[in-house]
Amino acid sequence: MLAIDGGNSKTAVALVDVDGRVLAQVRGPGASPQNVGLPRSLEIFGDLVTKAAVAAGLSPGQPIATHTAAYLAGADLPKEEEDLRVAIEGLGWSETTVVGNDTFALLRAGTSDGIGVAVVCGAGINCVAVAPDGRTHRFPALGRISGDWGGGGHIGSEALWLAVRAEDGRGEPTALLPAVIAHYGVRTLAEVVERLHFAELEFDPHALCPLLFEVAAAGDAVARSVVDRLVEEVVLLASVSLRRLSLLDEPVDVVLGGGVLTGTNGVVVNAVRDRLSQVAPLAGVRVVDVPPVVGAALLGLDALGAPPGAELRLRTAYESQVPVG
Repeated sequence: MLAIDGGNSKTAVALVDVDGRVLAQVRGPGASPQNVGLPRSLEIFGDLVTKAAVAAGLSPGQPIATHTAAYLAGADLPKEEEDLRVAIEGLGWSETTVVGNDTFALLRAGTSDGIGVAVVCGAGINCVAVAPDGRTHRFPALGRISGDWGGGGHIGSEALWLAVRAEDGRGEPTALLPAVIAHYGVRTLAEVVERLHFAELEFDPHALCPLLFEVAAAGDAVARSVVDRLVEEVVLLASVSLRRLSLLDEPVDVVLGGGVLTGTNGVVVNAVRDRLSQVAPLAGVRVVDVPPVVGAALLGLDALGAPPGAELRLRTAYESQVPVG
C-alpha cells in the first residue's frame, strides 16, 4: 500500500505492507497543486514514490502497490479530488487509488476508526468531520473567499499589520512593534513597508507567526487577542461540524493538528478544550501524536481490509517520530 501525505510545506510518502510493516518512507517539499500547480505536484510525488520504491527493493518502473491512498492539501473540492485521482491513477503506481483532503488523514491518525472531527492549522486552516454512519461535513477551505480565518500565513500577516499600526499611531501600543523591528533588523517598520512595496524584500508571513505567539505568551494584550481569535475559530469549526452531524451531545474525538496548533506548548489546545466543553461536553480533544502520513496509510489499510494487528504495528513504527502538521 502506497500512502501519500501531501501538505503545503512538506510531502511524506510511505510504502506499507498489509500487516502494517513500513517498507520505506521518504519526505520531500510541499506539493499542494494550489501552490505549485498540478504538473509540479505530480513531479514531486513521482520523485518521492520512486525513491520509496527503490528503498523498498521494488522496481519503480512497475506497479509497486495494490492501493494508493493519497491525502493532499489542495484537494478541497470534489472536482479537485477527482482531477487528482485521475492524474495519480494514470501514473500506474497501483491497481486502485483514493484521493482525499489531507485533513481526513489527520482525523484517521488521531482516532482508532476515523470517526470524529479534525481541525488542522498549519499553513492554512481546515476542518472535516465524519459521523459513525458515514456522513461527512467539511468546509471548502479556500481562504478568505470561503470565510476562513487563521493559518500561519494569516496570523503572521496580522503580526505585521498590528505592528505597523502601532508604529504609525493608528493602532494600540504592542510589544509586537519592537519584536517585528528586531526580526527584520531595521530601525522602523516604515522601512520594511517601503521595501516590500518595491519588491526589495520578500515577505514570508509564516516566519512572523511564532513571533506573535512568543509576544502573546509574554503577556502582550494585542498579540493575545489574535491567539484568542484563533481559539475562537477552531472551536467554531469543530462545533459547527458537530452540530451539522448531530454529534454535539455524543462522546466523540476532536483531533487537532498542524504546526500552529501543536507548536504553542498547549496554549491554544488547552483553551480550545475548555471552550469546546461548554458546547460539546462529551467531546474529547486530543492532539495527533503521529505524522499525518500514518493516517493516510491507515485509511489505505482500512480499504484493503488489513488484519487487526496492522494498525498497532504501523503506529509503533512511527511512535518515536515528531508529528508534522
